[in-house]
Amino acid sequence: MTLHKLQRKTLIPAQIAGYALTLFVGVTVVILTFQLYADIRPMLTQQTDVFKAHTVTVSKNVTLFKSANKESVYFDADDLEALQEQPFVKKVSPFISSSFNVSATINLGNGHRMGTDLFFESVPDEYLDVDSEAWQWDSTSDFLPIVIPEDYLSLYNFGFAESQSLPVISERTLSQVAFNIHIEGNGARRTYTSRIVGFSGKINSILVPQSFLAWANRTYGAVAHQRSSRLLVEFTDASDERIPAFFQDSGLNINKTELESSKMVFLFRFALLFVFTIAAIVILLSMAFIVMSLNVIVQKNRDLFLNLYNIGYTPRQISRYYQRVVSLITVVDLFAALSAALWVRQYYVQKLTHVFDLDGTVTPIVVATVILTAILLAAYNILIYRIIRKTVA
Repeated sequence: MTLHKLQRKTLIPAQIAGYALTLFVGVTVVILTFQLYADIRPMLTQQTDVFKAHTVTVSKNVTLFKSANKESVYFDADDLEALQEQPFVKKVSPFISSSFNVSATINLGNGHRMGTDLFFESVPDEYLDVDSEAWQWDSTSDFLPIVIPEDYLSLYNFGFAESQSLPVISERTLSQVAFNIHIEGNGARRTYTSRIVGFSGKINSILVPQSFLAWANRTYGAVAHQRSSRLLVEFTDASDERIPAFFQDSGLNINKTELESSKMVFLFRFALLFVFTIAAIVILLSMAFIVMSLNVIVQKNRDLFLNLYNIGYTPRQISRYYQRVVSLITVVDLFAALSAALWVRQYYVQKLTHVFDLDGTVTPIVVATVILTAILLAAYNILIYRIIRKTVA
C-alpha cells in the first residue's frame, strides 16, 4: 500500500485525462465507422439488376446525319478494337439481335387471348445474374426463358393498368405467368412456352439465351452477317474519372446514371476509409502519448525508482501499479466508446430504416472491441515493464 501511495503521487492527472479523452474519441469513431460500413455494405453490394456490376450499354449518338445513313449507327471491328484498348475497359461484347419475326400470345381464358410483336437480343450469359438452371436452353427444348426491362412493367402498372382500370402486377407475379412465343422465318415456324426469369434496369431490350438466338438466327434469320448497334462494356472500375471524358469525346452514348451511382459508392467508401484512417491515427497518437508520459514520469522520478529497486522491489512489482492504472482507464474507455457507438447507431438506424432496410448485426464491433482491448492491454503491460526495467537495471 505504501508503494502505491508513493507511485500515485508521480502521476499527472492532466496527462491521464488527455490519454483517456483521445483514446475515447479515436475508438468511438473507428468502431462507429466500421459499424456504419457493415450496415450500409449490403445496399452497396446488393444486386438489384440481372446484369452484374461494372457493366453498361454503349451505343452511338443518333444525329440528323445518322438518321439518313442508318449504317453509321452500327459498330464495326475498328470501333470494338478502339474500345477494348482503353485501360479502364475490361471486356467488350456486342449485342446480338434477332433477324426473324417474333410474337407473343397469352391465353386470358374463355377463348380470349392477347398478343404482340416482339424482338429479341442476347449478350454473353456470363454477364447475367439469373438462375443458371432457368436460363438453360438447347435445340430440343420447347421452353424459352426471357429477361425483360423493368420499365415495361412500370409502364403497365403506372400507365396502361391505370387507364384501363386493370390490377397492377408485381415482378414475382409476372414471373409466374406462362405464355407462348412464336418465331417465324425462312418458311418455318415454331412455338415455345416461355416465362420471365429476370428483370433488367440497365437496358430496354428483351433478352434470350445467346445459344438460342445464335441457333434461331441461323435457322429462321434473314440476315447472313450480324451487325450490332449496341455494346455491353465491362469496366475494371466504373468510377474511373477517364470514362465520362472518353465517351463524350468519342461521340458514344452511355448510361450516365450507372456511372454516377458507381461514383457515389466509390466516394462513400473513400470517405469512410478516410475517417477510419484519421481515427486510427488518433488511437496510435493516444498510445504514444501515454507511453511518453509514463516515460517522462519514470525519468522525472528516477531516484525514487532506484531506491525502491535497491530496497528489494523488482521491476515487475514497481511497474504493476502503472500497468493497472493504464489498463483500467483503457478498459473503461473502450467499453464507453462501444456504448457511445451503439447509441449513435441506434439513432441513425431509426432515421435510415424509413429509407433503407438495415438488418446488420453489432456482433462484429463487439468482438472487435474485445480484441482491441486485449491487444492494447498486452502492449501497455509489456511497454511499461520495459520502461521500468530499463530505468532501474
